[in-house]
Amino acid sequence: MTDPAPDAEPRKPAPPSEAPSPGPRTPEPHPRSTEPGRASPGPGSVLPESDTGVLAVRGLTKRFPGVLALDDVDFTLRPGEVHALIGENGAGKSTLIKVLTGVYRPDEGELLHHGEPAAFATPLAAQGAGISTIYQEVNLVPLMSVARNLHLGREPLNRFRLIDFTRMHREAAETLREYGVHADVRRPLRELGVGAQQMVALARAVSVDARVVVMDEPTSSLEPREVETLFGVIRRLRAAGVAVLYVSHRLDELYAVCDRATVLRDGRRVHTGPIAELERLELVSLMLGRELGEVRAEGATKFGGDHSTELEPVLDAAELTVPHKLHGVSLSVRPGEVVGLGGLLGSGRTETVKAVAGALPLASGRVTVAGRPLRTGSTAAAIGAGISLLPEDRKSEGIWPGLSVRENIALAILPRLSRAGLVSESRIDAIVDTFTRRLRIKASSPRQPVGELSGGNQQKVLLARWLAAEPRVLLLDEPTRGIDVGAKAEVQKLIDELAEDGLGVVLISSDLEELIEGSDRVVVLRDGAVVEELAGDDVSEDRLMRAIASAAEEAEQADEAEEAEEAEEADRRETAAGADPGPTDGPVTSDGPVTSGGPAGSTAPAEHGEPAADTRKSGPAPTDDPGRKTAREGGQS
Repeated sequence: MTDPAPDAEPRKPAPPSEAPSPGPRTPEPHPRSTEPGRASPGPGSVLPESDTGVLAVRGLTKRFPGVLALDDVDFTLRPGEVHALIGENGAGKSTLIKVLTGVYRPDEGELLHHGEPAAFATPLAAQGAGISTIYQEVNLVPLMSVARNLHLGREPLNRFRLIDFTRMHREAAETLREYGVHADVRRPLRELGVGAQQMVALARAVSVDARVVVMDEPTSSLEPREVETLFGVIRRLRAAGVAVLYVSHRLDELYAVCDRATVLRDGRRVHTGPIAELERLELVSLMLGRELGEVRAEGATKFGGDHSTELEPVLDAAELTVPHKLHGVSLSVRPGEVVGLGGLLGSGRTETVKAVAGALPLASGRVTVAGRPLRTGSTAAAIGAGISLLPEDRKSEGIWPGLSVRENIALAILPRLSRAGLVSESRIDAIVDTFTRRLRIKASSPRQPVGELSGGNQQKVLLARWLAAEPRVLLLDEPTRGIDVGAKAEVQKLIDELAEDGLGVVLISSDLEELIEGSDRVVVLRDGAVVEELAGDDVSEDRLMRAIASAAEEAEQADEAEEAEEAEEADRRETAAGADPGPTDGPVTSDGPVTSGGPAGSTAPAEHGEPAADTRKSGPAPTDDPGRKTAREGGQS
């Protein structure tokens, strides 16, 4: 293998007619790096990184205005290992990844690729050198089809040098099936759920024949079954000699798949060594820079005991119905109560809180706040009534990355702070300062663009925005997703404090331990409907798992019955058509003849130069997970 020269252009792709299929390929085996006699660093120790590995940095320093993001960091990634990169939000993990993948250039130190100095001018140059990255927020093109996203830049061509859509669709479907995604690959990517989109990003990253795969919080949007699929892919990559850099705040995952771990704290490397030699609380202690005994005494979460819930409901939502998304969902929250929403992806959790917050128009149903009816379908009316929603996807639905921390926090309270159209700058500064200190938001200054902050600090800025609005009801959709254990504990403690202060809280979390310990009651949903409500001693992991499992089993049985019925109906239509086809004006679909305007009932617009999707309905549209999360459910929750 020839090592690329510094600042080298990416390797030229194969001729289009010979372009490789993006299906899962196993790279040629690469022996693991072994160093007989090398002692492993003990817990908390920092030894020099002497081996070169497939990718390494030496003395790496990176500065931003007012911030030292990385300070003299050494790091080595070896072939055939899964290396965990761990640290609090703001510790420097994202900056290190961006240096390794060509987004940033180091201010000091050097980058080594296969032991040779390298400097990737762009992410494309890094990809050309065999380095592929999967980001926490899906970095694909939502309006393009699933197949186009998977093949982007590597589309198969036919003998006329045009895109071979038939082959592209076939190969995309085959590839995604191996990742547990069963979806119509001709549909826009945005119609898939967040978890399925993440699996598409994973399939694309692995299919480029990379020697290094960087995974930044790859499971933050995945169901347990999808996580197991991901782990299977990681093990195959490791066996093939591919180096995997794995970033996650979920410690169970790190111990399940990682070989070594590097811990960063405040931009410095504080530990590197085999992860099996560190107990979990010791790892947390290294991340936080606190004594092990102190961490051990604090327990798993920061949630306290039960909250007082004797008052009348501050929020009462009854029979919320949204076509194809919610079916008569009812929910009540009392002051000082935390109500959890449980269920699988696609069960309707996100849709429920969006409907309550006015972000999803209702076909029927009512919402009352403190006994007063709320005009549904209006976010302004909901905010005015005291309802605040922290969305699941902070990147597309929450932050304004180009605005400062100060401006993002103040957005929701500007009307309250203005008089005759003039806003009090001093009052804004006071409020921003209060919440910056209360939530420990790490930024060089309140004027720093929020897009430059780590994911956890962005989440804190969003939380500060809605707390500044002084809500009566706080709707939290995955509030600790993608943030480190320290920030997670702070958010959990804050939720507890808010409930003790009399706030009504609705909590959605994929972390069952967090959902159970943080909730006074749990409402379990499936396919947009309430299937069970747990309270008191029934709020336990075993009881919740049984409720979710039984709901999933009922859904599977219903799906099988529906598919059998639709198959019988299709057979009857075919028999009738064979007996008397009858004249038509064009090809017939189940929705009627196709006219010159396009196929009737088409569900996916044809892309430029791409044949329109076949709209004949012989069954329901393929789903992207066993929980029947379909495109019509909005792909959320």
